[in-house]
Amino acid sequence: MIQLEHVNLVVKDIPEMLKFYQAAFPHWYVRAEGQGEWSGKPRNWLHFGDDYQYIAMSDHGEGDNRYLAGHQVGFAHFAFVTNSVDTVIQNLVDAGFPIAKDGAEEPYRKNVYFVDPAGFEIEFVEYLTDDPKLRNLTV
Repeated sequence: MIQLEHVNLVVKDIPEMLKFYQAAFPHWYVRAEGQGEWSGKPRNWLHFGDDYQYIAMSDHGEGDNRYLAGHQVGFAHFAFVTNSVDTVIQNLVDAGFPIAKDGAEEPYRKNVYFVDPAGFEIEFVEYLTDDPKLRNLTV
């Protein structure tokens, strides 16, 4: 078995990122944090998650993230499965983060996209069936 354990994001502002991800994942916590150096530049780092998955963040980022509507090579988005897209939406909107775009109308799943403070697009998906063939069906 292989599963995704963590995503490592280079950002500019860890506290702003933490505000976003705490709203999306209220059950997660700061697992570890510290300071170090990356290629000669000092950085703060933080791991936010649970016992099995987490998001690593380092604050030594420079410049802007890729233009999401463009065609540059780079990270397009990553997605998380949730039991309730509506709850995630409410938590993020209440924390001041607007919906970036609604997901497609699909009979077996609901999804929505947000953009975090560093400019990464995050998809949240709620499956309405346990049947993998129907979950992956696109109309």
